[in-house]
Amino acid sequence: MQERFVDTADQLHDLCNQLADSEWLALDTEFLREKTYYPRFCLLQIANDHIAACVDPLKIDDFSALMPLLTDPSITKVFHAGRQDLEIFHQLWDTLPTPLFDTQLAAMLTGYGDQIGYAPLVQKLLNVSLDKSHSRTDWSLRPLAKEQHRYALDDVIYLGKIYLKLKTELEHLGRTHWLADDFKTLTTAATYQINPQQQWQRIRGRQHLKGVQLAILQSLARWRELVAIERNKPKGWILKDDVLLELARRKPKDKIALSRTRGLEKHAIERHGDTLLKLINDSCTLPSDQWPTENNQRTRLTTEQDAMVDILTCTVRLLAKKQQLSPQALATRKELEQLIIGTPDLELLNGWKKAVIGNDLQKILTGELWPHYIDNQVKLMPTKEQ
Repeated sequence: MQERFVDTADQLHDLCNQLADSEWLALDTEFLREKTYYPRFCLLQIANDHIAACVDPLKIDDFSALMPLLTDPSITKVFHAGRQDLEIFHQLWDTLPTPLFDTQLAAMLTGYGDQIGYAPLVQKLLNVSLDKSHSRTDWSLRPLAKEQHRYALDDVIYLGKIYLKLKTELEHLGRTHWLADDFKTLTTAATYQINPQQQWQRIRGRQHLKGVQLAILQSLARWRELVAIERNKPKGWILKDDVLLELARRKPKDKIALSRTRGLEKHAIERHGDTLLKLINDSCTLPSDQWPTENNQRTRLTTEQDAMVDILTCTVRLLAKKQQLSPQALATRKELEQLIIGTPDLELLNGWKKAVIGNDLQKILTGELWPHYIDNQVKLMPTKEQ
């Protein structure tokens, strides 16, 4: 394996030429975002079966040589839990690598666990223990130490190897097509587009608000998101979530009331006080039919519905065992509750999950299938045969 550190545009051009005939490319990124809204891109790792390189974006401005590789339909781009890496590609270059293969998703469908990390998967598949002591390193500092180079290169050298193993296992199980929808979502630009109007739904604790309070929270969260984007600062640096919740709950009408809001610092009132009061006042004047509603609140089920959720949970465990998958990878209890009350467009009723569990769960609800305890085993059997 040739190993390189690339920090000039000419070196990148030469590297891309040598990678052009690859069947697959393993890709990873190192970034920081503790002090910024957008991730600060610090390192790109890329490898095929004979070359592995660290590419330094802090010294290279021109990445145009890389673009043909990222979009070459004959080269599979391999990531592990690649959503944050892909966000960087979309943000910087308005490009999403295709076609794509994500080893974390593939590992879930080959029985290696739900959301397994890279190092544990390498250990399971290759019996190699990776040093993860640099996972919290500051990748913006230069020069990088020898140990950091090793850590970064290992993230793509072994990624290619586990890709080949997982690809073979998926083909053997006949499950390769199961991941098509997941990979399509990862390579769709809309996945990475930010909607400030919906940011209130990401705030924990919102379920304790109601009515116009949710309208205030929506307005405040939208404003905070736009300010954070404009200043490229973490949104928690603008105002913390608990402050937004408290403002929405208390509905202060003047700066004296603002000053009594727990967690709202004096400097924030001086800088944003007038804006906050206007946002709160404008939200309070909205007609009730324009207030947002919390769709994720847990529905209170009847005793009978709760019992059916238990039966569906048992069914998911049975089907997961049959397919050698983790039950958690198939459906959560909350999703089963939503199925019981008739929520449309559930993930378990689409794509490969529909084939594995969704169809059978619906048949149980319609009475076509039912679990039976026979010979010390629980089996799903058509009711018409009983």
